[in-house]
Amino acid sequence: MDFSPLRDGGKEPLLIVKIGGNIIDDEEKLSSFLSLFASIEGNKILVHGGGKLATQLASQLGIEQQLINGRRITDAETLKIVTMVYAGYINKNIVAQLQSHNCNAIGLTGVDGNLLQAHKRLLDSPLGDSGIDYGFVGDIDAVNSGLLQNLLEENISMVIAPITHTKEGQLLNTNADTVAQEIAKAMSKIYNVTLVYSFEKSGVLENSEDDTTVIKQIDQESYKDLKQKGVIFAGMIPKLDNAFTALNSGVKKIIIGKAEHIHQLIKGEAGTTIINK
Repeated sequence: MDFSPLRDGGKEPLLIVKIGGNIIDDEEKLSSFLSLFASIEGNKILVHGGGKLATQLASQLGIEQQLINGRRITDAETLKIVTMVYAGYINKNIVAQLQSHNCNAIGLTGVDGNLLQAHKRLLDSPLGDSGIDYGFVGDIDAVNSGLLQNLLEENISMVIAPITHTKEGQLLNTNADTVAQEIAKAMSKIYNVTLVYSFEKSGVLENSEDDTTVIKQIDQESYKDLKQKGVIFAGMIPKLDNAFTALNSGVKKIIIGKAEHIHQLIKGEAGTTIINK
């Protein structure tokens, strides 16, 4: 399948897709999605989260996991586990499956090639809950877009695990949605970027209990109206806020929907498209 949205100012298109645990934890869904992803022609980058495997391994090793408001506290032992699982098994399993579909891919973390430089989250960071120490959690400072561009020009697709570093030798665990967003923002200076956030719902829903009530398109004005009417459920608001931040930073289009529908998503036939008018 040829992914070829309109060129913007002569820029080549770039597709960035973020997948999470609902795909990673299901071998059948993951295999099916990777076959679809591999068939998309052109420049593409896949960002993945961690799923349940890190939590399961921590439990087997007797390492207690702490979550606050759904966010993992990354202590020193947990950092070892998420690095092993995210950067190791999950990343390489995805790369191996893409190779089986003749998609030449390379697996990276933010450490490799100084791809994602970060700092340990500060206690007063707006990205966290004030006063809570999330441990070895990183917030991104810089993206090595030149490295990604060089690999894309060699027709290599990247598979990126959300492990970053301080450049002083400290590994950090970073939210995969944030990794996808920061890469999309950085690459939008070079490419016409479409960013796809996949999750378990079919898109942004008018009724969170009814998967058929997908809102096809949202812009800044309609978003404000939907929030005022209380149509969008609370858990979706941070994702949409981040989407508009990315759009305001040069990303051309953001699509939210199911990874299983990736072809329909990028053709505008499924999911919710977030745009700036």
